[in-house]
Amino acid sequence: MLEDRLEVLKTLNDNFNINQRELAKRTNMSLGKINSVLKEFTEEGFINRIENNRGILYKVTEKGMKFLEENLESAKNTRLKLHEEEKKSIKQAVILAAGRADDFGKPVGMLEIQDFKLIDRTLNILKENGVTKIVIVTGYKSEEYEEYFKNSKNVKLVKSDIYKWTGTMHSLSLAKEYVDDDFLLIENDLIFERRAIKELVESPERDCILFTNESGSGDEAFVEIRDNHLFKMSKDIHQFNRIDGEMIGITKISYKLYQMMLEEFKGNVNPYLNYEYVLLDVARNYNIGFVKIDDLAWGDADTLKEYEKIKNHLYPTIRRRELSYEINSIKKIVCEALKVNENDITEVTSAGGMTNKNYRICVKGTRYILRVAGTGTDRMINRNTEMFNSAIASEKGFNVEVPYFNLETGVKISKFIENAETLTHRSIKKEENLKQVTKILRDLHECKDFHMDNEFNMFRELEKYEEILKKDNGDFFEDYDEVRSKVMALEDELKRCNAVSVPSHNDLVSENFVKDTEGRIYLIDWEYSGTNDDMWDLAALSLENEFTEDDIELMFRLYFDGEKVDENTRRRLLIHQICQDFLWAVWTLIKEAEGDDFGTYGIDRYNRAKEYLKRL
Repeated sequence: MLEDRLEVLKTLNDNFNINQRELAKRTNMSLGKINSVLKEFTEEGFINRIENNRGILYKVTEKGMKFLEENLESAKNTRLKLHEEEKKSIKQAVILAAGRADDFGKPVGMLEIQDFKLIDRTLNILKENGVTKIVIVTGYKSEEYEEYFKNSKNVKLVKSDIYKWTGTMHSLSLAKEYVDDDFLLIENDLIFERRAIKELVESPERDCILFTNESGSGDEAFVEIRDNHLFKMSKDIHQFNRIDGEMIGITKISYKLYQMMLEEFKGNVNPYLNYEYVLLDVARNYNIGFVKIDDLAWGDADTLKEYEKIKNHLYPTIRRRELSYEINSIKKIVCEALKVNENDITEVTSAGGMTNKNYRICVKGTRYILRVAGTGTDRMINRNTEMFNSAIASEKGFNVEVPYFNLETGVKISKFIENAETLTHRSIKKEENLKQVTKILRDLHECKDFHMDNEFNMFRELEKYEEILKKDNGDFFEDYDEVRSKVMALEDELKRCNAVSVPSHNDLVSENFVKDTEGRIYLIDWEYSGTNDDMWDLAALSLENEFTEDDIELMFRLYFDGEKVDENTRRRLLIHQICQDFLWAVWTLIKEAEGDDFGTYGIDRYNRAKEYLKRL
């Protein structure tokens, strides 16, 4: 019977890793009948028979999918599963910004609220959630976007010359040159709570719309959900049996669904067609999921009246909610980490941070610093070795006490030093401070029972960073290959210079030295720690803190306790200075590919590496 054939084919589509016996069980058919149907499907080209170490499996072919689609009228409530693979990380976003904004005389994304532009807030939220490849489709006053993003490496602009006479699906279709994976689709006139993007990105559904309760604005795009999937979407309230909420203009779309939408759009004769209706047309036969956030604070600045409302009322509400949400999230982390009650936490205050987010917290009268690892840092940092080395460093008295470290999340809680002074480029050069800093480094390097189980090898780190940059589609420097070959040759040069291998910190920016009220200096943040040549730390100390030649001489005098420094040691220092400038220049390229702006920092370090190469 047709119904049986459809049931078998649908079950195979929904469950790729399934054998004949399990298939018979799920469809309530005999094993003999299942084998007969599978044989027919194989002969008709509806399935492919795959043998692997799990046995014989079956995959529905495009022909089989077409057969299912054509026969869905006999089972109207059936929706096909579009993907074998479940949740996928999102790295791309398309922002639709072509529409006219006559009320403002500029693109809506360029409107300012307090001290930021709408487009910048959206980009910052995306970056916080690991979305770093951005395509903005422009049209109206496109030159403003072109000027604003002219130096941005991770934002691609696509211009619609016919935005006046087309809908949003045309704009979305223009992004196809740059879209190569699942992505978020966002309308540029929106402002919303940060949790909207977070919940959409974390949803296991690869295709899903975001909606909330009805706003009553009079311009709502209503949504109806049936059988746990998107059923209907329209601005015409008369089309609905029931209304489940209002779509706000943020959607997660898989690459496969996007291709299907583009295919559907090929035959379009209505230039004003909007993307949500193409999505709905394609979704009639497939499971399109949803994320509903009740009571989400959001708005769209499509008129002057709405813009004023956002500035005066909505954004202050969003900020209060986000601050409350952030504090509550931190309290939850602390409660789980330190096994305390929420009432025991009397302070949560932001303590800055670039790559990571830091908070000062007070628990039962004791203050700590809590670190929340930044998105994507696990690609460059091994949290296992950081935890191990940090613990030993604390035990040996180099580091502050670290009562909690979570390997999976990178959350770290360290003891807070009351009234501490964080050293600066200037203060670290004072002889009283530099004397203690060099003693810390010498003691660390000579610590025989500080058994680090990892090596910080600059050349292997560089290879890792290069792979990350390639995956991020970042750009290398113009003469990179030529300079790289010279830098990589330094690995053998270090061996000839009899480089040693000792416990090392490897990241000696001044901010990692903290001085307590009694004058004792601690060395914190052991993310990059590992065994290395002793001159790496001294090279880092000199470079990161802008030492002059006189400063370097004093550093040597203090570190070696007045003993004369041989040429071999000086050569190793110079080699490590070159290597560090080169490595951190590539690190900067990665961060810029992720959406950070470091100005000329990266190219300056790269050029200095080239200059220092001439000194060898």
